[in-house]
Amino acid sequence: MPSGTIRYWAAAKAAAGTAEETYEATTLAGALAAARARHGDRPDFARVLTRCSFLVNGEQVGARGHDSVPLAEGGTIEVLPPFAGGAR
Repeated sequence: MPSGTIRYWAAAKAAAGTAEETYEATTLAGALAAARARHGDRPDFARVLTRCSFLVNGEQVGARGHDSVPLAEGGTIEVLPPFAGGAR
């Protein structure tokens, strides 16, 4: 199973209580489900994720279904909450 790094920014970082952590998953959906489970004791985390956009290895995920976004060994997921002046 591929492993890599999830990086949290701004409100996502605060909600996760960490700037980054590792993933072991084959899709973005799997990595995010595991992250939600890991941070189940942090109720804001799941809420913040619903508003975030994601980059996988520098590519914007956009409206693609998270279960259709494959993850590679050594990859990086960037979790980007809305920033001031951005879309909500």
